[in-house]
Amino acid sequence: MLAALTRLSARHLPPPAPVTSRLEVCPPSLLPEAAPRWSRALRRALVGEAATRPETVGEALQRARDDFAAGLDGLTGQPADFLRSRASRARSLLELWHLRAELFQLVAMQHGEARAHQRLAGLNRHFPTRLPRSAGAAVRA
Repeated sequence: MLAALTRLSARHLPPPAPVTSRLEVCPPSLLPEAAPRWSRALRRALVGEAATRPETVGEALQRARDDFAAGLDGLTGQPADFLRSRASRARSLLELWHLRAELFQLVAMQHGEARAHQRLAGLNRHFPTRLPRSAGAAVRA
């Protein structure tokens, strides 16, 4: 009886979600979140004023542009030059986030997918990440 119930209930359960260590790289928000006042005060007290100066949006964008340019190193041809130009003129992290797929494609075509994944990993540190949602997880509105 118990075996029959187990088989019957197993038919109606969704398959288990695959275990993965892959992170989703998300687009950056348009408005950066500010740290709470108490957190900034505590950090200033523990570390010092100079070490707690937050990075400005312009500094973060320039660091991301530099990493994007590093990802394009060694790529030749008109598509690479065009992408290099677009990345250097990007006005936000969101624009650079949208150019990631083109970077991956160009690197993969000229140097292989493994190298493309390595170069994209160097760029992805500028963008928020999250674990992918499992297939059986309930969607909340």
